[in-house]
Parts: sequence; structure tokens; C-alpha cells
Amino acid sequence: MQSRTLGRSGIAIPPLMFGGNVFGWTADKAQSFRLLDAAVDAGFTAIDTADVYSAWVDGNKGGESETIMGEWLAERKCRDKVVIATKVGMAMGDGRKGLSREWILHEIDASLTRLQTDYVDLYQAHKDDETVPLEETLQTFAELIKAGKVRAIGASNYKGARLKEALDVSAKHGLPRYETLQPLYNLLERKDYEADLAPVVQEAGLSVIPYFALASGFLTGKYRAKADLASSLRGSRVEKYLNEGGAKVIAALDHVAERHGSNPTQIAIAWLIAQPNIAAPIASASKPEQMADLVKACDVKLSANDVAVLDAATL
Repeated sequence: MQSRTLGRSGIAIPPLMFGGNVFGWTADKAQSFRLLDAAVDAGFTAIDTADVYSAWVDGNKGGESETIMGEWLAERKCRDKVVIATKVGMAMGDGRKGLSREWILHEIDASLTRLQTDYVDLYQAHKDDETVPLEETLQTFAELIKAGKVRAIGASNYKGARLKEALDVSAKHGLPRYETLQPLYNLLERKDYEADLAPVVQEAGLSVIPYFALASGFLTGKYRAKADLASSLRGSRVEKYLNEGGAKVIAALDHVAERHGSNPTQIAIAWLIAQPNIAAPIASASKPEQMADLVKACDVKLSANDVAVLDAATL
């Protein structure tokens, strides 16, 4: 599995990052351990999480995913074998959020404690915070890098203009820059990234690790009618795709998948991997046996005609 380097960080990861948002949500501790074991065994040694995962679940307060990952890291003693990406900025269960110096310093230590490690490889601003000067946020990240708590930094959910401004601030003040961008990007959600963010990414040479690579599971082809929504806790998140446009995309995925003896999951991920500046889409699984799909997705080589068929269904 050929690795890709994140921006200018020197950090290399596989062409797919395993998503940890399911830990403490759709996967309990035991199942999360099985998923993590299966991911690493399959070669997916880069794992994405966030301090806020999974505060949206009744009874949770945030930090559940990191806590489970930390217990797994401690039990497996494999910290040196994995790349850990986590995030700061979204509202935790108590409502605290943002990218102020005070909150970042608090949350990095909280994340490190939960993860049972003394550093994270990639620390990402989970959401832009326009109430805090970019210089304050980036200066704080610089302190964390100097202290050895963070290796590189990235941004998520930024608009193109603000991402460009952040990169300019880093250059002007000699501060570490965002090396990665984590945007919403998949076959069904293209416009915002391609029109607004891709030009900034291309100019700066950033690496992109898009989330919701499978549109919350819709692009697996699992949800083709409203009756299918009840089969998963994530079903409510995909109802918006059950329309003519969504059906057109699934039909295109089915068509290309048939050519490759593949399936929609593999083709949807392969399409992302083939896009410019994409380092690794983020995808998760609910069962260890689903890891085989993710491995095969990294091996699928789409032809120009395949890409054209998919583009025609989504543009």
C-alpha cells in the first residue's frame, strides 16, 4: 500500500485514513478494539478522531473516541506503529469550544491524557473560529510543536478565503502552517470543495483528507429506499440523499463497479483517491470484515472513462 506524505510535514500515511468517529457511538469498546485491530492488520495505520467524538450521543460528553483509542494503544503497545490525528474546536458536551490559546492548551492536554500518549501526529483546527485572531491560534499551535506535543497541524471546515489568510499569517510571522485540510468531500458533496478550497490547496501544496468519503454510508449502496434507513443508527443522516440525484450517483457507481468486479463502496473511495491533492479519504467501518472493502478500494485503478461516468452523474 503506497504511502502519501502530508504536505511538507514529512508524515507519511496510507491512502486511506480510518475514521474513529464510530468509537463510543455505533461501536462500543470491544467492537472498537476489533475494528482498530482489523484496520492496522489491513495496513490502515493512520486513525482520525477528535476531542468532541462522540458528544452527540445521549449520555456522552465528548472524548469517548479518544478514550477508547487510548485504552487500545496502551493494551496493544503500538503507539509507534500508528499515526494519530485528532482535532480541537467543536463544542464539547459542556459547551466549551473554539481556538483560543487557553482552550487549545487545555484540550491538547486533555486529548493526550485520553489517548494515553505524549504527542499527536496531526492536530487539526476542527472548525474556524473567527472570534480569535488567526495569529493567536497559530502561535499556540507553534508552542505545542515546540513542546513536542504535536508534530504537524491541519485545518478542517475552513472556507477558502480564511484558509488562505491563515497560510498568509503563518508565512508572515514565521509560524507553522496548516499542512492538511479536512473538508466535506465526496461524490455527492463536491461544489464547496472544488470551487472554493481546491485552488488554495493546489497553490499551497496542502494534502487533503476528506471526511464523509462515503456520505455517511449512502455511497455504499446500502440505502436505496426509505425502508433501508432503519437498518442503521446513521440512517437519519442519509435520508437527504434519497432523491433523483442520489439514485443517479448510485446507478453510476453500480455501473463502474460492475466493470471492475467491485462494489459501490470501493468505487466511491477509489474516485476520491484519484482526485488531485487527496492524500487519504477518511472512512470507517462498523464490522471488521468490512475492512476488506477498504483495502480493495485502495487497489482499484479507475480509467478516464470510469471517472467520466462518475463525474457525469455528479456534476
